[in-house]
Amino acid sequence: MAQGQEKAYERLVAVAVAALHEREPGRLWPSLSGALTELCGGEAAVHKLDDWSERSGTVAAAPGAAARELGRLPAADLGLLRTGHPFARHYARRPERSPVTARRVAGRGWRDSATARLLGRALDVDHVLGVPLPGSSAPITGCLVFRSGTDFTDDHLAMAMRAQPLMEAVERQRRLLEEWRRSLAAAGATGEPAADCALTPRETAVLLLLAEALTADAIGRRLGISARTVHKHVENIYRKLGTRDRIGTLLRAQRLGLVAAPGGR
Repeated sequence: MAQGQEKAYERLVAVAVAALHEREPGRLWPSLSGALTELCGGEAAVHKLDDWSERSGTVAAAPGAAARELGRLPAADLGLLRTGHPFARHYARRPERSPVTARRVAGRGWRDSATARLLGRALDVDHVLGVPLPGSSAPITGCLVFRSGTDFTDDHLAMAMRAQPLMEAVERQRRLLEEWRRSLAAAGATGEPAADCALTPRETAVLLLLAEALTADAIGRRLGISARTVHKHVENIYRKLGTRDRIGTLLRAQRLGLVAAPGGR
């Protein structure tokens, strides 16, 4: 068991490292949900980053076979999946966000629910593990992991809980990268010089927050890292851009198109 936990920890670290070096925000959650499926003994997963409502929101699945099956679903079935039964109601009633299975929430009635029948027909799975994003309220966001056969075990739930801080960090990174891209697009820039300057996505995120005049402590809180780590990223940014202070760095970054000029935000 200890060896299995060690391998799981290594897998989480590998996902975290990969996320920090990913430049495309749209690739972060598919990678994370794939890893979560593996770690929690699942066969497939969907992730949803907006409201679990019947009429709106994009549902993305991993692996590819599951995504193809979901893509074939008619609108009514996809709407049923979007409702997030029974997790949406479960988490709406309580502030805590511990992972839980559909069977434990709905009891024996889970197998007879319309959602369970849909999942059995579309993905050939019997059980669902809800892994919400920590700190989410309404709308509820996160992953649903599926498997067939027996329900998820307590060890699977413990592993899902261990992965939740990583989910939160990945979501912060995704939002910052998307904000950075929107900012650059509004200013007519592309952000491609970030690769030319060898800035990592995490260094780019720190640079974006520097442009908002945040302190190292504030940046650390936004990114879920220590102020000491922020200072290390800032030192790397200075070195790579050939600057010595914050003002010079931001001016250099604006000229390179790494951040939008104040008038372009």
